[in-house]
Amino acid sequence: MALRSCANFLDLAYGDLLDVPHTPRMLPRVMTTPGIISDLDGYGSNDGNSDVFCERKIVVANMLPLHAKRDTEINKWCFSLDEDSILLQLKDGFSPETEVLYVGSLKVEIDANEQEEVAQKLLEDFNCVPTFLPHDLQKKFYLGFCKQQLWPLFHYMLPMCPDHGDRFDRLLWQAYVSANKIFADKVMEIINPEDDSVWVHDYHLMVFPTFLRKRYNRVKLGFFLHSPFPSSEIYRTLPVRDEILRGLLNCDLIGFHTFDYARHFLSCCSRMLGLDYESKRGHIGLDYFGRTVYIKILPVGVHMGRLESVLNLPSTSAKIGEIQEQFKGKKVILGIDDMDIFKGISLKLLAVEQLLQQRPELQGKIVLVQIVNPARGLGKDVQEAKRETYLTAKRINEVYGSPNYEPVILIDRPVPRFEKSAYYAVAECCIVSAVRDGMNLVPYKYIVCRQGTPYMDEAMGIKSDSPRTSMLVVSEFIGCSPSLSGAIRVNPWDIDAVADALETAITLRDTEKQLRHEKHYRYVSSHDVAYWARSFMQDLDRACQDHYSKRCWGIGLGLGFRVVSLSPGFKKLSIDHIVSAYKRTNRRAIFLDYDGTVVPQTSIIKTPSPEVISVLNVLCNDPKNTVFIVSGRGRSSLSEWFAPCEMLGIAAEHGYFLRSNRSSEWETSPVGADLDWKNIVEPVMRLYTEATDGSNIDIKESALVWHHQDADPDFGSCQAKELLDHLESVLSNDPAVVNRGQHIVEVKPQGVSKGLVAEKVLLRMVNVGAPPDFVMCIGDDRSDEDMFESILSTVSGPSLPAAPEIFACTVGRKPSKAKYYLEDTADVVKLLQGLATASSPKPRHIAHIQVSFESVV
Repeated sequence: MALRSCANFLDLAYGDLLDVPHTPRMLPRVMTTPGIISDLDGYGSNDGNSDVFCERKIVVANMLPLHAKRDTEINKWCFSLDEDSILLQLKDGFSPETEVLYVGSLKVEIDANEQEEVAQKLLEDFNCVPTFLPHDLQKKFYLGFCKQQLWPLFHYMLPMCPDHGDRFDRLLWQAYVSANKIFADKVMEIINPEDDSVWVHDYHLMVFPTFLRKRYNRVKLGFFLHSPFPSSEIYRTLPVRDEILRGLLNCDLIGFHTFDYARHFLSCCSRMLGLDYESKRGHIGLDYFGRTVYIKILPVGVHMGRLESVLNLPSTSAKIGEIQEQFKGKKVILGIDDMDIFKGISLKLLAVEQLLQQRPELQGKIVLVQIVNPARGLGKDVQEAKRETYLTAKRINEVYGSPNYEPVILIDRPVPRFEKSAYYAVAECCIVSAVRDGMNLVPYKYIVCRQGTPYMDEAMGIKSDSPRTSMLVVSEFIGCSPSLSGAIRVNPWDIDAVADALETAITLRDTEKQLRHEKHYRYVSSHDVAYWARSFMQDLDRACQDHYSKRCWGIGLGLGFRVVSLSPGFKKLSIDHIVSAYKRTNRRAIFLDYDGTVVPQTSIIKTPSPEVISVLNVLCNDPKNTVFIVSGRGRSSLSEWFAPCEMLGIAAEHGYFLRSNRSSEWETSPVGADLDWKNIVEPVMRLYTEATDGSNIDIKESALVWHHQDADPDFGSCQAKELLDHLESVLSNDPAVVNRGQHIVEVKPQGVSKGLVAEKVLLRMVNVGAPPDFVMCIGDDRSDEDMFESILSTVSGPSLPAAPEIFACTVGRKPSKAKYYLEDTADVVKLLQGLATASSPKPRHIAHIQVSFESVV
């Protein structure tokens, strides 16, 4: 029976289901720096005691940047570098001293008895470490889950019916996880986790970070997605959506080509994982269990030197001459695309047909040269797209062609680089009509080739100072579109608009074509692949700079694993430790938040449980204790719920109302006497409530709170930001403050805070001759941070004769001003029960410490 859970991913990767063999652990010992041999046995040497330090980057991708060919004469594999691979070109962004290791698969299958020899050769000659995936696993991983499920989904194609894409298959998902685990194992064999940076590429390896982060909590780990990231409405249909999101969040930096892709990812994190993001000094960051996961938005560039070197080839100049002669008197429109359903080749052909139909005078004067790269997939959809392309081209040529003229020329064969460059250089216009594409570098390459080189100019007899022109018609659904501000952007589905754009492109004045070209060339030449790689690595270093200043530990099972990263002094509050301090002290102050501290935040039942009432009564009846519930809730609810606790002090509405025990009168804060601003705030909040489905207003005596927890996460958050700005503007001259909390916007009087309550209670204890020697404060949200801060500042002041023992504790492992944490409300109740057991309760009929606003100056 197929596994329904991926909780134990080690069993999944190596279980009987797919019979995946363990990755060979033994790699040859390799000299990484002259005179220094690194130990690559097992998981590698991690002691960091090398005498010579060499900065090293480990680039991980599905395929290595290599060509492989079997030499039949010597019966050996021969390998060469793929000079066109971005993975190879990105090295230009690193310093010459940087060593780059590549981890990935080969495009050919290597027999098991040759794998060790090949691995040795690739490591020595190319700094490449191959992952030899078993044939069946490779097929299910790449052709199965990657190409038939992730690729269509990320390009907005849902399997609505069996004839329209493959439905989710858990066996293929398990193959994907297994393959990612093998890739991670290979990296573990060669990594020095304290010094090396790991850069993972593309959607094939989105759970890889979880495996590596589990082994090395502080590894420097970046990821770049080269495909689109779909909107949350599409992505949420993926049954393993959370596992993939959590996998990516185990990185330090996640890169996207465009803001749209990043926005969709952030929206998914918000809607599915409840994570919020914020901009930190210009960098977008997600707080994930104390770690900040940064988002990088920068499209990849081209390798200028590689393109220019091809333009300088004599074969390129000769080919340019042939093309110019072949299409003499005609304007060439160029398209270069892979053969797949997302490239919109047939839509492009329909636009050319429409242009020839509405402008008959262009017949014989324009020609579309469509170069079709080999398909990367083998599905029936590719065959259907190919069939439609050929039929459309044939129809156009039959209707609008002549014996000496074909409006559409399809080149469906492997085209060498020099020939493509020649077509780029000759084309009057380049069109990319993809309906969805991650980046697409065709427009960038076209611009560089239209600029030419001095050598090419000389060979072609072109003056070096002659003006250069280019025109681009690009789909608004491709990643490079935002960076090409001078291009004509089109909706590829709108055939009429694309036809009009093509007409504009070929009839525009040369002066304007020149201005557009110059603008594009400046951008493309300055934002090349080296700039992209250098910028990404700089941001990765910045994202990792605090790795060793915090305590890290892993939590969670399987693909739910994540690392908690907190300050060194932050630790779990031990019951034994606090009980020991509790027993040896005599004047104790105890402050407890309510929601999220003694009652779960998510609980529908908001009243305190009988055990909470019981333990509070025991603590309150101990004459050595002064106990307060400090909450944002209204006084009527709190006084009703805690009626059985006679000696319990209550601070309601963040301390606007205060009483020391049940029999004392409620005191009102004098600083918030003027509440006229409520008449301004309430109509504004009602306006936003009417416009935001799922929101509501909580009207308190001293405050107004707008809740959007049940609203759409993105819209609710957007409205909350707008409401915050709106209220701050209208209340600029009123004695009120506007705060944004978790799913709320709150307006309350100035000078009212939980911190002020803690300060008043502590100072009153000092004034009556009972300075505290034990202070405990437990809370879970931002307002409780005020209490933590106030307690620390008050006890460090001159008013206390001696510093008490302080136990400031937050609920949940998260960044806080508190020194301690407890996991949840159940832990809080257990701790209070431990203190109650150590108490000596006696009947008390009057409050031991009377606190009022008037009693403290």
